[in-house]
Order: sequence, then C-alpha cells, then structure tokens
Amino acid sequence: MNLNLTGRHLEITPAIRQHVTEKITKMKDHFDGVMDVTVVLSVEKLRQKAEGSVHLSGKDVFVESEDDNLYVAIDSMVEKLDRQIVKHKEKFAARRHDDSGNA
Repeated sequence: MNLNLTGRHLEITPAIRQHVTEKITKMKDHFDGVMDVTVVLSVEKLRQKAEGSVHLSGKDVFVESEDDNLYVAIDSMVEKLDRQIVKHKEKFAARRHDDSGNA
C-alpha cells in the first residue's frame, strides 16, 4: 500500500504523519485491495480540512472532512473512507456470488 501525505499551508509534523499512518493501516484490515492512498491536509482560515483518496481495484473513492481540530478531521475522514471501502467490498462480493448471470 502506498501512502502519499501532503500538506497545504501546513507543515506535516512527525506526530501528524504517525497519526494518519496508524489510522490508514487499520483500514487495511477491512480490505486488502487498497492500492494507493492519498491524504491532503490543509488549513483554510480557522478550518482544518482532511481529504482522502483511495484507489481500489475498479474504483476510486474520494472523501473530505472539515473540523476546527485537525486530528478530529483526520479521524472523520478515515471513518468515511472506511465506510466507503466496506460498501465497495460488499458490492463486489455480492456481484461475485450473484447467480443470475448478470455482471
């Protein structure tokens, strides 16, 4: 899994990098097909924004989250990504086991 972490108007400290890495690796437990993860952290006035993009086999998932606290924004973004990945995994599994002959 490749993790690209970028900061806009924000310096990525080792603590932030560690927090994002820990959260993203937990996501890998749900779905092994995660290939590339891109996280962009930005500051716009007093709002902290976290954007995440995941390249899965056959689909790209993009989510974003805003909060006053950067760590809360990161946690929310990872939860949204996790839900989308689980949803994709369930749809993919349902299609594989569908006996109707429709792809």
